[in-house]
Amino acid sequence: MSGAVSIAAIVIVAALILLLLFEPGLPYRVAPSRAPLGSREFVNYLSAIVNARLFATGELDVLNNGTAIYAAELEAMRSAGRSIHLEVYLFLRGRAADEALRVLAERARAGVAVRIVVDRIGSLFTPERYFAALRAAGGRVYWYQPIAWYTLKRFNNRTHRDILIVDGEVGFVGGVGIADYWIGPRGRGLPWRDTMVRVTGDLVKGLQTSFAENWLEAAGEVLPEAEFAQHERDAPRVLPAEAGVGMVVNSTPSAGRSTRARLLFQVLVASARESIHICSPYFLPDRSLLAELERAARRGVPVTVLAPGKWNNHPITRLGSRQRYGRLLKAGVQICEYQPAMIHAKVFIVDRLWAVVGSTNFDNRSFGLNDEVNLAVLDARLAGELERDFVADLREARRITLEQWRRRSYGERALAFLGRLLERQV
Repeated sequence: MSGAVSIAAIVIVAALILLLLFEPGLPYRVAPSRAPLGSREFVNYLSAIVNARLFATGELDVLNNGTAIYAAELEAMRSAGRSIHLEVYLFLRGRAADEALRVLAERARAGVAVRIVVDRIGSLFTPERYFAALRAAGGRVYWYQPIAWYTLKRFNNRTHRDILIVDGEVGFVGGVGIADYWIGPRGRGLPWRDTMVRVTGDLVKGLQTSFAENWLEAAGEVLPEAEFAQHERDAPRVLPAEAGVGMVVNSTPSAGRSTRARLLFQVLVASARESIHICSPYFLPDRSLLAELERAARRGVPVTVLAPGKWNNHPITRLGSRQRYGRLLKAGVQICEYQPAMIHAKVFIVDRLWAVVGSTNFDNRSFGLNDEVNLAVLDARLAGELERDFVADLREARRITLEQWRRRSYGERALAFLGRLLERQV
């Protein structure tokens, strides 16, 4: 009897592993929009598809790399008078986290409501006691999906969002968590290359809504009304590109698929007419977006992808990414690998009009498993600034040709197969 039970247990475990690794995704196909990407018709269509409210953009500032990003975030936190809301995937012990905790504890002692959501798996090696001083000062810290028997069915759902909102008036969104990766860990290479956007004005309310969603999930509490009282104005009626309009697109798995993030990216790719620039640290597009990028290139849209080179914190993921290069290179996509350091920026620019900055990678985890958040803005000024940064990064990247890709080693090809199996988990 015990042998039969053991066999049954092995079969069940194997079945669960197969479901995690090989669960098929529903392919998505969208028709390109006939409306100009700067038109009210396209903006309204995109906002309806991703179910996101439109706001005037307000003031948007691009922040590059950890030193500038952390300085701006700490300055905002020090000025907080009512609330600080922080949601991150990585909150790892080190110099950056120590300084953030000191500022957060000081503001909590001053009576500021400090609310923090940290993903438990992303910050697996951060002990509970690390937040003891902040909690003693009055700050509140909750794990998203803590490790427990009752969360096993949702184990694969992580919050990958990286957002900070201060007093409901200023927000930060992008791919930067709280860790020394972004300031140059001692003896471990250069700081990661990354981008965040500082937001003021009505769009902050969209970031606040995103935080409220997972604060409710983690803390079981609805944010108070006062946190949404700022900047309440009607959505803009006239939407010229030069005026700027945007939306905050939340993405949460529904029946195993984060459709809003997937659709945001796919609709913009399908509708592009002039150019597509993608910067992603983990470039593993699913079959829907892979096909969409091929179609864009074949219809004459210049498509450029910037991904990490040898500096990559997930080497297996890089191999899985490189396995996809062949189809795209054959279609005419330009692929470049950044050389100086790990590039972690998640930036997407279409037709020099639309700019998307947030937490979403071009991979299956972001499109199907994680909670993500993206700032999607129709703003030629912001798109132009991000494109200039993109072009500057390309100067420090190595272009991959189809001939080079075909000459990759048999070892890389074999490991790429393993990367393909594990890509939903890394």
